[in-house]
Amino acid sequence: MIDFSFTKEQLMIQKAMRKFAEKELWPKYSLYDQKEEFPSEQWEKMSEIGIHGMGVPIEYGGQPVDYVTKGLITKELARGDVNCAYAATLACTNEIIATHADEEIKKDWLPEIAKGKKILALAVTETHCGSDVAALSAKAEKKNGYYILKGEKSSITFGMDCAAALVFAKTDPEAKVRGVSCFFVPTDTAGVMRQPYKDMGTKAVRRGSLFLDDVKIPERYLIGEEDQGFYQVMNAFDVIRVLLSMQALGAAEKSLEETMDYVKGRTAFGRPLATFEGVSFPLAENYTKIMAAQWLCYHALWMHDQGLKHTKETAMCKYFCPKLAVDVIHDCLVLHGHYGYARDFPFEQRLRDVIGFEFADGTANIQKIIIARELMGRESLPY
Repeated sequence: MIDFSFTKEQLMIQKAMRKFAEKELWPKYSLYDQKEEFPSEQWEKMSEIGIHGMGVPIEYGGQPVDYVTKGLITKELARGDVNCAYAATLACTNEIIATHADEEIKKDWLPEIAKGKKILALAVTETHCGSDVAALSAKAEKKNGYYILKGEKSSITFGMDCAAALVFAKTDPEAKVRGVSCFFVPTDTAGVMRQPYKDMGTKAVRRGSLFLDDVKIPERYLIGEEDQGFYQVMNAFDVIRVLLSMQALGAAEKSLEETMDYVKGRTAFGRPLATFEGVSFPLAENYTKIMAAQWLCYHALWMHDQGLKHTKETAMCKYFCPKLAVDVIHDCLVLHGHYGYARDFPFEQRLRDVIGFEFADGTANIQKIIIARELMGRESLPY
């Protein structure tokens, strides 16, 4: 039997999140973009309804939910503010700490993370490599009960506002992916420096680089086992990529709904725009594609909840959804004519914001390589 329905609880959560996004997030969406500031007021409001506690165990003040529900929440938040929806995506990062960190780190940090008081970022990418984790140049050397970290981590979401980062570095430079380890690094540690980026979109998440200049951290700040960082982050990416896709789709879905209302009310040549097939057909096509993309994501999240392997399905989501969202929002902008091009409407900001998902956590072509590998085996790989 196949059941495509959500539970009553999920539908209640969806309704509550949509109402919250429209009332609390949407009114300030453009404000933080214009100011290029972290959305602290919105972040606190999300804390009040428990968004930051997702991925945090109950004993540390969290409220774990299944991943299909996380997908619902992520999409609904993105309808109001794409940037604030990252709060739901961070649940994957929180789970790495909850699963692999030293107990003292859990006690000190997870309650604060669940309250939204502290943000934990993921620091994998470097200036010369992104998806090729085996090519990382940041190094960590064990010495007298400590690790000494050196290198630069780039393109870090919330890089300028995170209180700590999960830093991936080589502990065995000769072992490629088998020599990568993960470390918990508070950003106020001596030797940690930051540099902000001037991005075209998602300005409120304030991406940046972390510079590690002989950063000394206790040995217990190793997350999981030494040389196992690659496998830990790949497991996280399998879900993060789906939630990022849901963020993009949430923004596209909202744009499409706004555009349908607009073309029903605006006239040309004495008729509503909606009566012209050149207007209504693209909207019908885009709605169909968005629905198909959402169910692709829900299927991947359901597989994760069931403990099933879903690497191929995740890659399919990340390949397909961001580009689709960009195309849909672009169509919506154009259908609004010169109004859509103005900053009075949200389309230009949503377009700038959603473009970032086309490369975040792996480009479309990287996802196609993964899909081909899962379909045809490693003999299809270009490396």
